[in-house]
Amino acid sequence: MIDFSRSHFDLLGLRPGFRIDAEALERAYRDLQRRVHPDNFARASDAQKRLALQASARANEAYRTLRDPVARAEYVLALRGVDAASETDTRLPVEFLTRQLERREAAEEAKDAHDDRALGALIDDVRREAAEARDEVARLLDASDPATPMRVREWRFLVKLADDLDALRDAQI
Repeated sequence: MIDFSRSHFDLLGLRPGFRIDAEALERAYRDLQRRVHPDNFARASDAQKRLALQASARANEAYRTLRDPVARAEYVLALRGVDAASETDTRLPVEFLTRQLERREAAEEAKDAHDDRALGALIDDVRREAAEARDEVARLLDASDPATPMRVREWRFLVKLADDLDALRDAQI
């Protein structure tokens, strides 16, 4: 079966780090699921069936975490002993939060005015900033920079904001 104590990277046979090959991740996940999927253990003992179910769930968890870039960055930090996703440490710079609040207000105004172009431009701006944050997080992780957790929190916030603005735009269609 699998060693449940191994990291997501080890479990999938990938080199630990933020930058991963998406195709290699897909292949590794499919290969692992082929080996541990509960359907392969239909005639096994109840204990083996439970173990296969747990192994499959663990493979799914590893894949979901490593497939999502923000979750992957948080996981890499967690492997280094840093909890960037802690619900007790949600600090973000006031200037950053103020800018995001202004963006939300501008989005509401654009929605109320049925100004699809303004709302689209705002979404594009947030997505562009999120992409810049992603690139900076990759660089900071490579350098083991202490500023990484804060930048990951900002990135997560930007991704969520962009998704929220997309939903706002979709709701008015």
